[in-house]
Amino acid sequence: MFQWFRAFLPREERFFDLFARHAAVVAQGARALQDMLKGGDETPLYCQRVNQFENDADGITREVLTAVRRTFITPFDRGDIKNLITSMDDAIDQMQQTAKAVLLFEVREFEPLMREMGTLVVECADLVGRALPLLQSIGQNVSMITAITEELTKLEGRVDDLHDIGLRELFLKHRDANTMDFIVGAEIYDHLEKVADRFDDVANEINSIMIEQV
Repeated sequence: MFQWFRAFLPREERFFDLFARHAAVVAQGARALQDMLKGGDETPLYCQRVNQFENDADGITREVLTAVRRTFITPFDRGDIKNLITSMDDAIDQMQQTAKAVLLFEVREFEPLMREMGTLVVECADLVGRALPLLQSIGQNVSMITAITEELTKLEGRVDDLHDIGLRELFLKHRDANTMDFIVGAEIYDHLEKVADRFDDVANEINSIMIEQV
């Protein structure tokens, strides 16, 4: 009965503005990560940019969680809103963890496959940015949302493959050399893989919302 009544009440739509702001910051973080992976003397600068974007994203996440508590009628279930923004925030948190590792170990050169993974992370961020506005009219956009989330899952699989190939190449490169170089490289590969994993979590949250709303 409440669900029927709720459908006719005005909804608080500013959540979509907050989602869009967060997605834009995540995309900026992804591009800073991609630039970081180019290496060179400016690597620390791009690490700091990733950190700043992560801080900005945290602020927007707090706004969303505060709005969830204070808003009577939300666009969809409160738990779904919380899970969606948290999964988005987890993605840029993991970018920050990658940047922290780079700063900690003073890395200035990156493997080609790491750079390729960074490019795929940017693609993931852009796809999330495309998907979120479609949630305002889920019924009209089911096929498009489904296509985007499927592509996110495919990209996550490609990143997984690059991770495995990269670790193998890293092992062959360093097995008779400095073990520490392998350890550091492996950690960066692992962080990059986790970024893509978090974007796959975002896709799962979007699918969950779509299933409940359609």
